[in-house]
Amino acid sequence: MNTPAASTLAVTATAQAVRALGPYRQYLCEACGYVYDEALGDADSGLAPGTRYEDIPEDWACPLCGVTKADFRLYEAPAIDALRARATASATLPASGGEAGVVIVGAGRAGWQTAEALRALHPTLPITLVSQCAGDVYDKPLLSVAIARRLDDGALVRERGADAAARLGLRLLPHTQAVRICTDTRTLRTTRGNLRYDHLVLAHGAQARVPEGLPPELCWRVNHLAAYQRLRQRLGDAPREVLIVGAGLIGSELANDLAIGGHRVTLLDACDQPLARWQAQGAGTQLLQAWRDLSIRFVGGVQVQSLERVGGRLRLATTDGQRFAADQVVVATGLETPGRLARSAGLAWDNGIRVTPHNLRTSAERIHALGDCIAIDGQPSRYIEPIARQARAIAADICGAAPAPYVPRAPVVRVKTGSLPLTLH
Repeated sequence: MNTPAASTLAVTATAQAVRALGPYRQYLCEACGYVYDEALGDADSGLAPGTRYEDIPEDWACPLCGVTKADFRLYEAPAIDALRARATASATLPASGGEAGVVIVGAGRAGWQTAEALRALHPTLPITLVSQCAGDVYDKPLLSVAIARRLDDGALVRERGADAAARLGLRLLPHTQAVRICTDTRTLRTTRGNLRYDHLVLAHGAQARVPEGLPPELCWRVNHLAAYQRLRQRLGDAPREVLIVGAGLIGSELANDLAIGGHRVTLLDACDQPLARWQAQGAGTQLLQAWRDLSIRFVGGVQVQSLERVGGRLRLATTDGQRFAADQVVVATGLETPGRLARSAGLAWDNGIRVTPHNLRTSAERIHALGDCIAIDGQPSRYIEPIARQARAIAADICGAAPAPYVPRAPVVRVKTGSLPLTLH
């Protein structure tokens, strides 16, 4: 006769066997949209392919935004019949006349998360998404770790823009530039004509800041998928000399990734250590120690002065007289929010588009904003984790649903440097 302890062990073993035999499942991070696939695991966190969700340690964190395992839910991709039904619905949405619906500017994570949140509350609401690019859905944090994870350009795209539009039953206007907002007529002027809106959501993000003295045409700014794809193509398969200006989060991740890919990297920064924002946590010292066996040369305490093309290469000069030669130069010195659209609508500005924290309303009626382009109490919102919560707050406000107030909170930052992954606060 089995003892209670033996019975418990038998049940546990049976449960493990069932999990091993069942189909692999996927789990969605409700904070950032990352999907944990049991079949693939999470190599950076030590989870081998085939690791079941139940077997993941409770202190595991999302590799993109750093939230806990409790923020994940079982995810099932929509059936093909549902996709076809939504595609049919999107074809009948009014482009003009009748209800103007919601116009979203920007097809990055913030734009698509807003569309998802709106559609969850209102199955027939007309939604138009305006995008400067193709509007493909991808995880921007992966751009700085793609080489180490052996991801090619195709693997970076989670869903084509046209497919996502069909799934959500919305109208996507790819390769379209938003030009001006006319608040009196509730019209957005674009390079493909005027769009009326009942509600407008600005999710156009921020752009990479280029230090004074560096010609933008000679620098790479890896802030979106298309730019990253062009950089990878230019680097090719042969080892290159790459100079990165800025040793913050993105610059350090890119340096690590390019070095793993066989390139020789020089990393410059005005501060004496990389990741200077987290100096109190010793992040820079730990990272330099982990880089000892990689082809990364860090030069701190320098200010860039000029960049010019000399023959087939680039030469960067610093204010203290140093010269650095490289095949390609990447700038990663932070972001700045473009203000043209906000100015055209007369929106209040405070280091970004100023919004009311709980519902993300701007100073103009019927205009909301979220993501990299906003500032709350003068503090820009530059991280992945808040975006889904911001999107839900906006969707509830637009649709008149039960309020889902957004509450800012201190971000948890995952530094995705494979040589030494760090979690910082």
